[in-house]
Amino acid sequence: MSATSRTLTPRQRQADVVLAVVVFLTGVISAALSAISEIYGEEQAPLWQALVYLAVISAPLAFRRVWPAPVAVVVSVAYFVSVTLHLPEIYAGNIAVFISLYTVGAWMANRRAAMLVRVAIIAGMFIWLLVTMYRDAIDTAREEDIIAGAMSPYLAFMLLNLLINVLYFAGAYYFGEHAWKSAMQRQALEQRTADLEREREVTAAQAVALDRVRIARELHDVVAHHVSVMGVQAGAARMVIDQDPAKSKEMLGGIEASAREAISELRHLLETLRSSDGGSEDAASTVDLADIAQLVDASNAAGLPTEFTVVGEERPVPSVVQVNLYRIAQEALTNARRHAGPAATADVRLRYTDDDVELEVVNTGRRVLAPRPGMGQLGMRERVLASGGTLESAPREQGGWRVRAQVPLDDSADLAGAIA
Repeated sequence: MSATSRTLTPRQRQADVVLAVVVFLTGVISAALSAISEIYGEEQAPLWQALVYLAVISAPLAFRRVWPAPVAVVVSVAYFVSVTLHLPEIYAGNIAVFISLYTVGAWMANRRAAMLVRVAIIAGMFIWLLVTMYRDAIDTAREEDIIAGAMSPYLAFMLLNLLINVLYFAGAYYFGEHAWKSAMQRQALEQRTADLEREREVTAAQAVALDRVRIARELHDVVAHHVSVMGVQAGAARMVIDQDPAKSKEMLGGIEASAREAISELRHLLETLRSSDGGSEDAASTVDLADIAQLVDASNAAGLPTEFTVVGEERPVPSVVQVNLYRIAQEALTNARRHAGPAATADVRLRYTDDDVELEVVNTGRRVLAPRPGMGQLGMRERVLASGGTLESAPREQGGWRVRAQVPLDDSADLAGAIA
């Protein structure tokens, strides 16, 4: 099992193999030159042992990101042995140890284990270095038959080596940690980017769904209202066509007017759908609160006596709220014509207060014992909720139905009306 939490790409695996080959080849050159220069003097080991050592430290580097800790341990132990046996190669070994320690910090998912592995290797290196320095200092003093002073040239040289090793191991540790943190930040950024992309797709899908609901609601309101009016007027005209041709002609004119109005609204809705900026709900309709009077006239013409009253001082109302209240009045009157009965009447009241605008449609007629939910009722609730208001829709005890929609108004509505 890999000790890293990140999946290696084929390119990364290939890069590690190339790195191992490069370390081995440069180590061969370094070993050959070191053997010729006799860096260890008479104690120097044969060149073939250095070649075996180079194979041991370079081959594991091909798997450094797959097994960071084992590779670091193998390379470090091989380096200990090499320097102890005075093998004629030190530079490639230094590079391999640095790379292996860096990889532990940059690629091990278990951060505690990564810290322990590096601390153990670094501590072992310094213990070994101090022991070696002490042994060499004693041997040098014995050979020279002198006691080293407080700051002899040999001691200064050893302290310089100690400082170089501190910087060497501190650099390997630091750069490994920095690489891990940078990788985690990139991964978190990529995850956030992916989450935002998924959220954008979900938002787009929700917008499409809401647009479909809005279109279905508009079509239902337009078709249900006008077809209902035309049906009632056509039936009345058929009944009186023989007795009162003039009255029948007037009703047929009402049917024609309703048909033209329905076609006009449907055409406007289709033009809105085809346009690039037709996403807002208020763009799907040109009706407003003033058009409720025309609804009342159409209701009277269709045989449902209806009164319209405006209570309070008119205030600016956002266009979306006006469209929604108009459609609620339209649906309520359509339902009254369908279900209230021939002797029913209706009353439409539009109230303005300091805080809200209220639409109330009350009709008399048949008592409703078990109200059945339908698309019209659902559409009215969706419209009033979209405007931030409340809706009451229920049968009356004395017969008929009552619909009351209340939408709060704030200062922004007044400002919007003033600008308009």
